[in-house]
Amino acid sequence: MDAMTDSAPLRLTTLVARGGEALVFDLAAGDRCRVVDPEGRQPGLLFATEGALSGDFVEVSDEDAEAAAAAKAALAARGVDVSRFAGFRLLSTDTAPGAVAAFQASADAIVALAPIGRAMAPDEQTPPTDLKLEIASNAPNRGVAPPPLAEPKLDLRVRAATAEAYRVKAGDYIQIIDVDGKQCSDFLAFDAAALERGKEFGLDPTVTRTLMGTANPGPGLHSKYFDARMTPLVEIVRDTVGRHDAFLLACSSKYYEDMGYPGHDNCTDNFNRALRPYGIEPRAGWPAINFFFNTVVGADDGITMDEPWSRPGDYVLLRALTDLVCSSSSCADDIDVANAWEPTDIHVRVYDAAENFSKGIAHRMTPDAEPRLTRESGFHPRTAALTRKFVEYRGFWLADCYSDEGPIAEYWACRERAAIMDLSPLRKFEVLGPDAEALMQLAVTRNMKKLAVGQVVYTAMCYDHGGMIDDGTVFRLGQDNFRWICGEDYCGVHLRELAAKHGLKAWVKTSTDQLHNVGVQGPLSREILETLVVTPAHQPTVTELKWFRFTVGKIAGIPVVVSRTGYTGELGYEVFCHPDKAPEVWDAIMAAGEPRGMKPLGLKALDMLRIEAGLAFAGYEFCDQTDPFEAGIGFAVPKEKTDPYVGAEALKRRRETPSKKLVGLDVTGAEHIGHGDCVHVGRAQIGVVTSATRSPILGKTIALARLDVTYAELGTAVEIGKLDGQQKRIPATVVAFPHYDPTKSRVRAEAEPKTAPAIDPTLSLDPRGAAERA
Repeated sequence: MDAMTDSAPLRLTTLVARGGEALVFDLAAGDRCRVVDPEGRQPGLLFATEGALSGDFVEVSDEDAEAAAAAKAALAARGVDVSRFAGFRLLSTDTAPGAVAAFQASADAIVALAPIGRAMAPDEQTPPTDLKLEIASNAPNRGVAPPPLAEPKLDLRVRAATAEAYRVKAGDYIQIIDVDGKQCSDFLAFDAAALERGKEFGLDPTVTRTLMGTANPGPGLHSKYFDARMTPLVEIVRDTVGRHDAFLLACSSKYYEDMGYPGHDNCTDNFNRALRPYGIEPRAGWPAINFFFNTVVGADDGITMDEPWSRPGDYVLLRALTDLVCSSSSCADDIDVANAWEPTDIHVRVYDAAENFSKGIAHRMTPDAEPRLTRESGFHPRTAALTRKFVEYRGFWLADCYSDEGPIAEYWACRERAAIMDLSPLRKFEVLGPDAEALMQLAVTRNMKKLAVGQVVYTAMCYDHGGMIDDGTVFRLGQDNFRWICGEDYCGVHLRELAAKHGLKAWVKTSTDQLHNVGVQGPLSREILETLVVTPAHQPTVTELKWFRFTVGKIAGIPVVVSRTGYTGELGYEVFCHPDKAPEVWDAIMAAGEPRGMKPLGLKALDMLRIEAGLAFAGYEFCDQTDPFEAGIGFAVPKEKTDPYVGAEALKRRRETPSKKLVGLDVTGAEHIGHGDCVHVGRAQIGVVTSATRSPILGKTIALARLDVTYAELGTAVEIGKLDGQQKRIPATVVAFPHYDPTKSRVRAEAEPKTAPAIDPTLSLDPRGAAERA
């Protein structure tokens, strides 16, 4: 960034313009900017007052109309008159990943940046992707709070090593911001009406942990903080950090005296002074909610701490559930790692109850990436009408189960009839270019040269040492066109780095937000979909679709891609569409499926289904310390693949000299068994349970476990340790997995030939297919 200026800038701000959206930001005269295209092939549109920006620009064209409209709409939402604004094009559709365009502000300006691109059809590979904006400014480098989320009712700076008190009305929002990062902020809140009656009822961490069943509430169902009456006072709406403390007191004079620093500033004394005008009795130590404080309770029951996870501008957003008197501190601790040894400011903003803020937890693809809050899938309007039981899953809100009957009924619907499930959090990456095949051949364990157009293959992606990055499926859309579908955002970064390292001309474009999908699974899934999916003559119908193949067509006139894949062990399909059309696709499938007994399916039921079917789950059956053989997917590492790929040598060694193996366990009795439970033979631990469930169809508790190969033979008696692993044992026996349908006869089920397949003669008959035209 220094190369942008004659002298190093005092402050560097990084923002992200999301693909398909417009980013509005403020510039001061003299600010220097870089727009970076991380994935390549992504032009952008700048929209600003005429003469406010200087740079090497290209005039906009008619094809930029959609991005221009988005930019103008975003500016209008800020109350900006765009009548004298001009648009400029940056970058192009053939730039390499990491391409940069630079410009400078000639005057103070409000600017919009919009990545150019239209909504992507599911058989295309042209998703609008993110552009990163870097602003080098002469403003101070520290102490600058981020822009407010809305017009604040209160804008309060809590200076380093101090505390402030303030009132909040019921329904209003409280944003507590770590201005410079790595700074703790203790928080107190009291029922204001009770204070007026001479009663003190404040946040009680012990009551909160008990009622919420979690060390720290977070956005979602378990989001409230309670007082001693078990009355909720606040709820968490947003959290961009995810690591806080509700175990320890706010720092006190005694802590510093014990550490040899008598008279040291501390949060408790600061709270006592700030709350004195409200008649609140002083305490020797306040049981606060310690936001951003990085506390860890270890296996030995010791409580330790480390630097906060929070970065500059990170925040928590609370909502007051009654009228409150609140107090926030900037922790004074400078004698240990709690505030990274240097206390800095905290900023508090209060917003009106009329504002409508989405709920979310922030995710970062890499440690230096911008946070992205939990989002809703295109199917959320339909699933939210059926349940409030949503959990945060990989950056999306997904239904844990549905309110009408619950997970057991959902499970049986999938096993006996059909079920539909939102699978949109799966990450999708479009891999294209003349070296696309070479890149995928290098990146995954399967042989891409054998993959035909229209075919899908399940494979692993590994590091050099053989540990797994992820598992997923590869779709071949054309000769030089692939789609990688997985669970891990980092896969895109890995693929781009691999292409750059080996000089391959291939682009990896993120399409997750352009392709949302549902699974339609169960014995009647084909019967349901073959009445709905209309395909062009050159594409297979649903009836003709073979296992691990896909087809292109329409449902209710909406473009879709349908693959014969799934995660349940039953005959099943996945249906991909643009999120804007997701509610209509859901409605069409449900209308066809409900008369046949189809039900929506949540994560709890899915977990039972996939464990019975022996299907691996990231973080459970595999991680970067396990290889595909230890994860039970050694079949995805064929010996005959002779081309080099990442991890090939390590996997050859691991295949020849395995130390651990994934096995099935039949468990005696009905006691709860869970991920992480230790497995023993005698006193020695010889493995760990990776997943377990009470199987409805088998009528017993089953588990998947990674064991030392010495004890992995079928019929071996083992014990699952509970409590500390030694005091209580539950007998189990090593068995083959999958436990359910080991020959996969159900998922392989082929259809009887049909005489009148669903073919739409008005659709394109181009034998190359839509994918190759993309």
